[in-house]
Parts: sequence; structure tokens; C-alpha cells
Amino acid sequence: MSVLYIALPIALLLGGAGLIACLYCIRDGQYDDLDTPSVRILVDERRVDESTRGPEKKHAD
Repeated sequence: MSVLYIALPIALLLGGAGLIACLYCIRDGQYDDLDTPSVRILVDERRVDESTRGPEKKHAD
């Protein structure tokens, strides 16, 4: 029973710290855009100049 006097306040403090950290991240804007980071690797931001590009291989049909 005496363990509850130690474990319960520690659990409440850890839960409160987690809640405060979560609210801080939400207000800071960390969760605003969840789609762009996963798609960013698929988007090629550099444009390739067609005149400096090497000859492309054509497939015979």
C-alpha cells in the first residue's frame, strides 16, 4: 500500500509532462502538415535542360 504513495504521484507527473509536451508540439505547428514530408521525395525540384541532356535510347517496336 505504501508503494501507491510513491508510484501514483510519479505516474501523474509523467502523464502531466506528456500532456504538456503534446500541447506544446500542437501549438508549435509540428502536426500541421502530415502529407508533404512523405511525398516530398517523389517530387523532382530540379529542372533538367533538354539541350544538355544526353540522347535517349529508343526502343524498337
